[in-house]
Amino acid sequence: MDFMHDQLSDGRSFRLLNVIDDYNREVQYIQPGKPQQNAYVERSNRTVRYEWLSQYYWTDLDAVRDHATRWLWSYNHERPNMALGGITPKQRLAMAA
Repeated sequence: MDFMHDQLSDGRSFRLLNVIDDYNREVQYIQPGKPQQNAYVERSNRTVRYEWLSQYYWTDLDAVRDHATRWLWSYNHERPNMALGGITPKQRLAMAA
């Protein structure tokens, strides 16, 4: 897990907490107190920064939250991950069950 910082269009700062699962590369949850489960967070931070965070001037936190939620869903459910052999994080998790 790692924090990222950015600013709203009015100059107020905000932080994002990025967490990625090292098994299926899903972005969201790890066990509390287990940051070692997240070895891929730096790559994830770069993806977040370049794919959506730096692409917009955010006017309020609700807009950031809404976009982050939609992006996370797409990343976990629709986007193939080459490190996983071209399947999505959710597909990888389903294969383990």
